[in-house]
Amino acid sequence: MLLALDQGTTSTRAILFDATLRPQAMAQRSLAQHFPHPGWVEHEPEDLIGDSIAVLREAAAAAPGAIAAIGITNQRETTLLWRRDSGQALHRAIVWQDRRTAEACTALPADLITARTGLLPDPYFSATKLAWLLDTIPGARADAEAGRLCFGTVDSFLLFRLTEGRVHATDATNASRTMLWNIHRGEWDRELLDLFRIPRALLPEVRDCAAEFGETRVLGRPVPIRGMAGDQQAATLGQACFRPGMAKSTYGTGCFALLVTGRAVASRHRLLTTLAWQMGGERVYALEGAIFNAGATVQWLRDGLGIIRDGAEATALAEQADPAQRVLLVPAFTGLGAPWWDAGARAAIFGITRGTGRAEIARAALEAVALQTRDLLEAMAADTGEPVSVLRVDGGMAASDWTMQALADLTGAVVDRPAVTETTALGAAWLAGVQSGLLPGPGEAAPHWRLERRFTPRWPADQAAARHAEWREAVRRVLSVRG
Repeated sequence: MLLALDQGTTSTRAILFDATLRPQAMAQRSLAQHFPHPGWVEHEPEDLIGDSIAVLREAAAAAPGAIAAIGITNQRETTLLWRRDSGQALHRAIVWQDRRTAEACTALPADLITARTGLLPDPYFSATKLAWLLDTIPGARADAEAGRLCFGTVDSFLLFRLTEGRVHATDATNASRTMLWNIHRGEWDRELLDLFRIPRALLPEVRDCAAEFGETRVLGRPVPIRGMAGDQQAATLGQACFRPGMAKSTYGTGCFALLVTGRAVASRHRLLTTLAWQMGGERVYALEGAIFNAGATVQWLRDGLGIIRDGAEATALAEQADPAQRVLLVPAFTGLGAPWWDAGARAAIFGITRGTGRAEIARAALEAVALQTRDLLEAMAADTGEPVSVLRVDGGMAASDWTMQALADLTGAVVDRPAVTETTALGAAWLAGVQSGLLPGPGEAAPHWRLERRFTPRWPADQAAARHAEWREAVRRVLSVRG
């Protein structure tokens, strides 16, 4: 049996898989987010570790035999700073969605950062969050320089606490999202550390995604931790996107599309160059586009507007919407991600008439996810010279047939939904299984991926292009600096 810990932005879950990577049991807890100021998003560190231990124990209790290994996957870029002697955090975790360092990012040397890290200067990434913590918490910088503190993304913090402080490490995919890791040389970049005034003593050791990460005793006996990857890279592995040209898109709080390129491709269209995985010391690269608000837009319909009870009702309303209504919702609640990277953009709804109601707004929210995805796929095609013809999907929104058909219609790509849509946890379990010698690696067959349903485009290409043109005009109107 293999156990995956999937620590996400709004929940923490553990899934137990058998030797063929079929789910056997799951435990989950919701995770509270805290918003102390507009644009700020935080988690309580003790919630992260407490919930993780609880769900690991609950899922493990269903195992009929021994658990061979644990794999960890996590929300990326979320930043923590803690004491090396006690493991206690000095501040709440600053979540990847947090925009408090947006102004600081405007003064950063974009060319240098992109050349070294494949990223764009943005508060999304960890470096400016860490610098803010060091500058804000009294005595933190002196303690960091003396080696008394540890920095890490969520994976590293959980690993430290699960191993009782014995292991301060991360994997290459999470390191590649900090804006401090040189993705070409595979090391912490000295010039970037100096730029952000980050002491080297703070940083975790970086290992392969499938590696020995120590062992934990929270299940009552020692169990090795043998896999680790950021959530989107784990989903790429769970979707068996092992060959260049294969692409997946995960629809959770945000949406993250990755196209495996093999070699590092410098984007000309403001996508990110990132690691897809690192195994056996070999780095495999991808292009990534990040959309900040996907499922979060549906949550806003529920919690902000109060017009739906749940995601299923949003789908039902969208099916009833008047097709003559041309309503567009641009969900820039926390700015826009790729390919715009505009932290100052804000959400807006266009095309409202007296005939507009709940159904039309729900449809616009779901279509916004597909239209944003089209932006990403077009940028990927322009960077590589090859269109993305098949897109493998996962995440909570992938369960909606209406939304996945809209995705196919509006992007023109075939959309494949797998039998197991918990691909993030699946990827983490797969890494642990590979390191344990129980499963084949990425160069071999992928028996863990099975197609559940294929959605093919129904709209004529010119109809989809016309709707996308309307979308691009709507986006132009919400940009903080209009082009």
